[in-house]
Amino acid sequence: MMGITSIRKPDARARRLAGVRSVRAPLLHEVDEVRLVRLVAKGDRAAFEELYRRTSPWLAVRLRRRCVDEQIVAEVMQETYLAVWRAAGAFAGAAVGGTATGWLWTIAARRLVDAFRRRAHHAEPPPAAAVPAAAPAAEEEALAASVGGEVGDALRYLAPELRQVLQAMVLDGLSVRETAVLLGLPEGTVKTRARRARTAMRRALA
Repeated sequence: MMGITSIRKPDARARRLAGVRSVRAPLLHEVDEVRLVRLVAKGDRAAFEELYRRTSPWLAVRLRRRCVDEQIVAEVMQETYLAVWRAAGAFAGAAVGGTATGWLWTIAARRLVDAFRRRAHHAEPPPAAAVPAAAPAAEEEALAASVGGEVGDALRYLAPELRQVLQAMVLDGLSVRETAVLLGLPEGTVKTRARRARTAMRRALA
């Protein structure tokens, strides 16, 4: 993957001229992700590098759970952080109940869908990563935690293929079409599994 330093950013003089004051590097580790994104929106390179250092490991893991092609994962990582640098000002944050990491993952998930679409024009889409059969993946726990209580417990007992669809549509915020591309399924199958998941959830909570 191309290093983050390859992304062109304003130099220190340009930032000073724009009135941007970076948080000193020793203090950046104390800044939460939302504040880091706000600083990135002002052209703060140190904040961007701290955000990358803090989020890129788990982002790569989550992408690999959905795609086993390392080249695509590398491309998506690069495109995601380039998008973050360019569009950090569009992050709405807590004003709409969002988190910085959730916003970043939504960008990455859509970039992954775009990558699958590009590859589909030339060859078969790369295989999706296998659904783990043992312990639930981190995003499954996040999906359950996002709703909590009995609903979260019910999600854990869904069949893996139904949980996959809910992960993409609820946790990743993807449309039916995007979910179909991401999972390599027909749109009709995605809709059917989404209906089955809702039915299973209603029965579990009855």
